[in-house]
Amino acid sequence: MDVDKLAFTGSTDTGKVILGLAANSNLKPVTLELGGKSPFIVFEDADIDKAVELAHFALFFNQGQCCCAGSRTYVHKKVYDEFVEKAKARALKRVVGDPFKKGIEQGPQVDSKQFEKVMKYIRSGVESNATLECGGGQVGDIGYFIQPTVFSNVMDDMLIAQDEIFGPVQSILKFRYIELATNKLEVILTPSLVIGYVISRDVYTSELGFEKKNKFYEL
Repeated sequence: MDVDKLAFTGSTDTGKVILGLAANSNLKPVTLELGGKSPFIVFEDADIDKAVELAHFALFFNQGQCCCAGSRTYVHKKVYDEFVEKAKARALKRVVGDPFKKGIEQGPQVDSKQFEKVMKYIRSGVESNATLECGGGQVGDIGYFIQPTVFSNVMDDMLIAQDEIFGPVQSILKFRYIELATNKLEVILTPSLVIGYVISRDVYTSELGFEKKNKFYEL
């Protein structure tokens, strides 16, 4: 009752509990940031090498345990195959191990529960017929280390494209864009999209990614 306001960043389930407790006490205001599925959008004119590295960092930072992770990687169909091959190569080079040691890029997941959750999503991706480009397993026999994992041919109705995995799993989806009669480029993505990161050499194209009127879809 002595607390005037709550701010919480974490899971949806915990957020619901906090909101209920606040309502049952003194109706204190509550701010909730319950994660998301932020997209990382790569247009055909992007510098692919730089885009691959940026997308890699956006997803794998902190073992993927980041609320603002770019966890849906949308790539234009004209550069899709090149991007996937280079994203796979970068993931295979990622060094997993003791995060306190020099040169290590990725440590373990936070606990066994999160480890099992991530592994469940990886199995779901395979069962949904997404292409497992690399990773998908445990690193070593001790600890909660997961191989940097990359899926291609991901569709929007798959769980790995919809749910916040909170782990080192990159889902790469394909998109295209068309020129409208009005000579304005309309970017088409999935209805559930929350705009995140747009990579393009064209400022106008990048700005379009932040206009709510635009819709996205996959191929």
